[in-house]
Amino acid sequence: MAWGRRVLVEVRAAGLSVIDALQASGAYQYGQPPPYVAGSEIAGVVIETDADSGFAPGDRVGSIVFWGGLAERAVVAPDYTVRLPDDVPFETGAAVYLNWSTAWFAYERARVEPGQTVLVQGAAGGVGTAALDLAGTFGVRAIAVVSSAEKERAARTAGAAETVRSDGPWLDEVRELTGGRGVDAVLDPVGGDRFTDSLRALRIGGVLVVIGFAGGAIPEVRVNRLLLRNLTVTGISMDTMDREHPGTLVRVRDAVEGLLAAGRIHPTIGAIYPWEEAGAALVASGEGHTAGKIVVRVRS
Repeated sequence: MAWGRRVLVEVRAAGLSVIDALQASGAYQYGQPPPYVAGSEIAGVVIETDADSGFAPGDRVGSIVFWGGLAERAVVAPDYTVRLPDDVPFETGAAVYLNWSTAWFAYERARVEPGQTVLVQGAAGGVGTAALDLAGTFGVRAIAVVSSAEKERAARTAGAAETVRSDGPWLDEVRELTGGRGVDAVLDPVGGDRFTDSLRALRIGGVLVVIGFAGGAIPEVRVNRLLLRNLTVTGISMDTMDREHPGTLVRVRDAVEGLLAAGRIHPTIGAIYPWEEAGAALVASGEGHTAGKIVVRVRS
């Protein structure tokens, strides 16, 4: 990745994510020490740019910035930035790149094939709804794990074929839905206490993709479970993969931008807060009760 290239954006909307909650609590693995500006994702209009960035002043863009999004202007990296079609509102654009690039890369790492079944943990959250939305693109059947009736409705709307409740016997229900065989892959942005049962939900030879730890606790794996059932556990970190395999970030970015241009991305916006209530938006993002993405309208 060419870290030296930069694009200056006038921010119209900022998206909040689990990154903001972890950053605020000092638990984000790539965290920025205080003082810092919150806001992990933005949408806006390009003001200035390096000549070789691929963008030009006036372009409508969405980008992940990790922090610094709740501001009038933000500097973004081209490899983390997509063009927004004219008919995509900035509030929607601020809910695209982080979640859809993460979900797309998770499917790639899971090596899913059309016709397979995927279990999505935290399915009503930002990454979860993106994974459900991409299920049709990858030709898979998605089973969503959710924690409430409201989130079940959100997961169905996002693209879940079936839903199970995390406060019930979800593992037994997943086994029943798969005829006792288990799912081909698990996409897990939650971690925590569910992790072991996620492994149990896999078929022999299945893959679990570690996306994050929204549940708070980082689980440990008893590797004999992997040995006996030929399971694979893999993580995703696009920037570190790009350093070893240059072009990873651009490949994922181009895939997301192409889907966005084709109208095949449908973000779930859980709530839009005005700029004056950005603090309340940050609190809400940490509580995890809202289905979909929390967005702050920075400028009308």
